[in-house]
Amino acid sequence: MTTLHSKSLIVMLFVSCFMTGAQAQQNSMQFLSAANAKVAKASALKSKWDGPTSGPQLQKDKKIVFIAHDMSDAGTYGVFTGMREAANGTGWQILPLDCRGQCNQGAGVVRQALEMKPHGIVLAGVDAASQTKGLTAAAEAKVPVVGWHASFKSGAVPGLFTNVTTDPKDAAQIAALFGAAEASNKTGIVVFTDTSSPYMATKSGAIVEALRQCDACRILSTEDLPLAESRKKFPSVIEGLVKRHGSKWTHVIAVNDVYFDMMDKPEIEKLIAANNLRGISAGDGSATAYKRIRKGDLQIGSVPEPLNLHGWQLMDELNRAMSKVAPSGYNAPLHLVTLQNITYDGGGKDVFDPSNDFRAKYLSYWGK
Repeated sequence: MTTLHSKSLIVMLFVSCFMTGAQAQQNSMQFLSAANAKVAKASALKSKWDGPTSGPQLQKDKKIVFIAHDMSDAGTYGVFTGMREAANGTGWQILPLDCRGQCNQGAGVVRQALEMKPHGIVLAGVDAASQTKGLTAAAEAKVPVVGWHASFKSGAVPGLFTNVTTDPKDAAQIAALFGAAEASNKTGIVVFTDTSSPYMATKSGAIVEALRQCDACRILSTEDLPLAESRKKFPSVIEGLVKRHGSKWTHVIAVNDVYFDMMDKPEIEKLIAANNLRGISAGDGSATAYKRIRKGDLQIGSVPEPLNLHGWQLMDELNRAMSKVAPSGYNAPLHLVTLQNITYDGGGKDVFDPSNDFRAKYLSYWGK
């Protein structure tokens, strides 16, 4: 783990350093107003379908290899489950290939998938840039590859037919603005990230950038804790933060709910009991995150991804690729779940499942 200290920690009063008191207050109010407006939009009911309404009829009996960076990650597993749901009754086989956090350390995983003679491949949570040779081999074999979080960009990515993802900068900004909206001049924030993943590194960079616009937000530290290593190192990291910051530490903003899963343990709860921390995650909206938000204990918000919807979209994009049709270009709506809206859009089942009838929309032109 790499802990970024004085060179990357920024504790400042951002606006007041450069402007008069009256002007600073006006800018602070403008920032807060804009933050509240964006938070309200992200929190709204997701009942309107804004995705594709036409596409090729679904091809039958296809074998798809789902390459997972780590199937123990709730987001990755949720997308896999959504894809299997979409494939039910189609003859499609969705076969998992779990790297257990090691996909990006070698270029052979796509070639391994190709040995299974698939009709298509999903690269889930695996950095496409680390798989150049394998993706070249897939292109030569005419096996389409679609990504999920395979890049911080959605849509066209070198080597991929398309990449399905929530924009990490947008997700990060909403998480940061939600934290800023309730900030006071005593707010002390620790950011948790995993820079081994370009997607998560992009998130944490955007979180810090958004918080720099908040004159009441003090960034105490940014903790780079790779998820593959985090469980063993987490207790000592938390103990160190408590010793360094004491009662100044009031908030946590993390790039993934997994960090709060680790904080939600008896041995960690003892360490942070005096801090009464409030936590916000920029993804992915796990079942455990929903339960914590409902209880109002530790975690107060998450920017969940529509994992089932993403699974259906991955299947649709693969079908488009195999049908020689352009990608859909669809980006699912950004969402923020809090105690105020947790009963909507699938929250009753501890999942973000938009009420926009996406399943019926896909089935209507798949002809399934």
